[in-house]
Amino acid sequence: MKRKICFFTGSRAEFGIMCDLMHKVEQDDNCILQIIATNMHLSPEFGLTYKEIEKEGLRIDKKVEMLLSSDTANGTVKSMGLGTIGFADAIEDLNHDLCVILGDRYEMLAAAQTALIYRKPIAHLGGGDITEGAYDDAIRHCITKMSSLHFTSTEESRKRIIQMGEQPDRVFWVGALGLEEIINSPVMPLRELEQSISFNLGERFVLVTFHPVTMENHSAERQCVELLKALEEINNDYKILFTLPNSDTDGRIIIKLINDFVGKNNERRIAFQSLGRRRYFSALKYASAVIGNSSSGLVEAPSFHTPTLNIGNRQEGRTHGKSVVDVAASYCDIKEGLNKVLSEEFREFSKTTINPYEKDDTLDFIYHVISTYPLDDLNKKKFYNSDIDFGLITL
Repeated sequence: MKRKICFFTGSRAEFGIMCDLMHKVEQDDNCILQIIATNMHLSPEFGLTYKEIEKEGLRIDKKVEMLLSSDTANGTVKSMGLGTIGFADAIEDLNHDLCVILGDRYEMLAAAQTALIYRKPIAHLGGGDITEGAYDDAIRHCITKMSSLHFTSTEESRKRIIQMGEQPDRVFWVGALGLEEIINSPVMPLRELEQSISFNLGERFVLVTFHPVTMENHSAERQCVELLKALEEINNDYKILFTLPNSDTDGRIIIKLINDFVGKNNERRIAFQSLGRRRYFSALKYASAVIGNSSSGLVEAPSFHTPTLNIGNRQEGRTHGKSVVDVAASYCDIKEGLNKVLSEEFREFSKTTINPYEKDDTLDFIYHVISTYPLDDLNKKKFYNSDIDFGLITL
């Protein structure tokens, strides 16, 4: 009998990371690919990015509406409740054998808890990482405890998951999924990228993504204002390309501030809700630096040897390479950090650095495990006492 593998996806970034893995499953004669699209994918406000899934030639089996037009804590929790109801219906109908969940977003927590009650084993991508400034950190660990197979981006993350009581032979250090595509796929020529966004980036531009720090109260507006104040001072020398934040609590506050900032000088500034995979990776390649607090600046930008200015506490605790500069979310610190990452000396240094998230055969390793690992009793988990040797698990 063919193995039905169901992918849950709620955002542009998450789908971009899992896209090639979805294609591998789809092309396997012994597997059936299923996709549940939810949250921002289905929102006009966030670009209706489910269309990017369809452009890849992939079929969406279920669409689960859950996103309310609110970015308050109350609205986020209610969205999770709606998601849980929708996921229950979707899982009931699809009756998959294994589900694949990436990361740490609140819609994925709703998906994971639903799969748990339905006794559907979960393969979790990206567990064990640390991001102390966001509630994503707690969500990620919750999903880990509801999952049966674990694929980590670093060896440190693998050890953390084993410390949480997961069996070592189910925890695999594979590297960050998606980096192989970045390394091996050609990017768009700069001129083609400019034509596709109808904006002249020129030779010097910065790529900015700034999300709310969800473990801090009422910090989104203050921190974003400090960032924009610092960016204002480099505006005559650099164009600014923004990608707007996700549907996290207080995200709309940042979206409004950025849109107002862009509107004051739209010849040198532009903002997109979603660039799509190819355009985003191309922008990473050509940018003078990546600015903000997105995980992309830590995980993906170093593979292009592009400097990153990581602002504030959102990614605190996450592993990163030497091309990443950490600063506080204040005007003075951001301004000092910008001067450093945009300097010719640091840009040359970044070309020599190593991305700690890169590992060979990431995609094939994950695909092999999810398509062949025995599913019998996979949901039955025993707590592992980690005070003995971890050991590396290989296939």
